Amino acid sequence: MSGLPELPKVELEVTRERVAHRDGFLHVRRLDVVVVHEGKAPSAPLAYDVLDRRALDACVIVAHHRAPDGRTHVWVRTCLRPPLALRTTEPTSSGVLWEVAAGLIEPGESAVEAGARELAEELGFAVSASSLVPLGSWTAPAPAFIGEVHHFFHVEVDEAARTEPTGDGSPLEEDAAIIHLPLEDALAACRDGIVRDAKTELALRRLADLAAPGGRAHA
Repeated sequence: MSGLPELPKVELEVTRERVAHRDGFLHVRRLDVVVVHEGKAPSAPLAYDVLDRRALDACVIVAHHRAPDGRTHVWVRTCLRPPLALRTTEPTSSGVLWEVAAGLIEPGESAVEAGARELAEELGFAVSASSLVPLGSWTAPAPAFIGEVHHFFHVEVDEAARTEPTGDGSPLEEDAAIIHLPLEDALAACRDGIVRDAKTELALRRLADLAAPGGRAHA
């Protein structure tokens, strides 16, 4: 038990929807909504913009292996994120982040199927979908403007079996640096601000929880 009270019952009623933009990767839905709390009168209409896209949800996968010294090593790669690179206010960024493997779940694909595909595309590991193990429950990374949820997995891989990643054809994934390092060093990099990707830090911390005495998956 978490000790948290039951969430309040709240409903949203959409009174009008206007499509503001449907070209490109993201779609903008411009809504007029009314908030209805249980036992209370509906709120005044509220204008709200929601982002959507063809493939909405994502999978996040920590690939790891046992090193000769017995320590768990995790695999990370660099990813170019244009919204960070294009920032004009502090903190500015090159837009390149260290991340674990992750990617969108295509329509008709399950989360584990997407995870297996992403491992081949981003890290070069060919694994079966059934080998991916859930790593906690889903999370909502930016619920104020998009309904995307992240599904977390981990999988033990064979370092010697890694091949050249297939990639997804995007120039954003070209020339990525791919490394493995001890899990404790990866967590230290999170604390030191070297790893700044939130889903990566969360995934690494969940994996560390499993490795701790008495640790277990938060299914």
